[in-house]
Amino acid sequence: MTGSIFKFVSHSYDETYLFGEYVGASLFSGTVFALTGGLGCGKTSFVKGLASGMGISKNYYITSPTFTLINEYPGRLPLCHVDLYRIFSADDLHEIGLEEILDKGCVVAIEWADKMNEKYLPKNFTIHFEFIDDNSRQISITPYGDEAVRLLKKYKKYRFSYK
Repeated sequence: MTGSIFKFVSHSYDETYLFGEYVGASLFSGTVFALTGGLGCGKTSFVKGLASGMGISKNYYITSPTFTLINEYPGRLPLCHVDLYRIFSADDLHEIGLEEILDKGCVVAIEWADKMNEKYLPKNFTIHFEFIDDNSRQISITPYGDEAVRLLKKYKKYRFSYK
């Protein structure tokens, strides 16, 4: 089941981080986030919050793995942070071991997920980040599956709203 698109405006890095932290605190094993949007629009800020909510130690400096392609972090649930910015073909996806990572059961956050064919991407959430201005971002989240829908509905009580 696919739920309604959940949208909110983040007015700062801190708000984007906090939303990621809320989500990270309640995640289930094997959750996959397909993250899309331009450079500097908040994808990594969300992942940093996600890691915090998952109990990943502050000793890990969470950065976008643009050059390493995949970073793994241990926590309550392990987090695999993937960056497809430098990926140009399906063969590249195979070479970096993306299939194995998706089969591990860890939480996977994939930046630039729009670079891969959607039919090969199991996902629980698609999150699109769009610039509104220098500080504000429109964040649109689509949940897939009953667990993902339930998780997002929990956040309705916060200032975030469904559209």
